Amino acid sequence: MANCTERIREIKRAISDRIYIQIENWHLYLGDAGLSEALAIECEANIKEGSAVAARKALEAVQVKLGAGNTKLPLARLISSGQIFDLEDILDPYCR
Repeated sequence: MANCTERIREIKRAISDRIYIQIENWHLYLGDAGLSEALAIECEANIKEGSAVAARKALEAVQVKLGAGNTKLPLARLISSGQIFDLEDILDPYCR
C-alpha cells in the first residue's frame, strides 16, 4: 500500500479532473479551482471510516471562499449528489 503522501497525490490526481463545482450549467473542475489538494488531504484523514463517510466529511471540511473571501461555503454545497458518488468511487480502492 502506498504511504500517506503518495495516496494524497493519487487521490488529488483523480479528483482534479473528475470532480467539479457546479454553478448553473457551468462546471469548474477542482484541479482548476485549486481545491483538489485540500479535498484529497481531508479524504485521506478520514479514509479508514470508509469511502462514503470520508467523502462526506471531507466535502464539509473544505471551505470555499466566495467573492473576496467574505463568504465561505462547504464544498459539499457546491457539488451535485452525482459528484459525491463519483468521489466515493475514487476513494473506494483506498478503503480496502
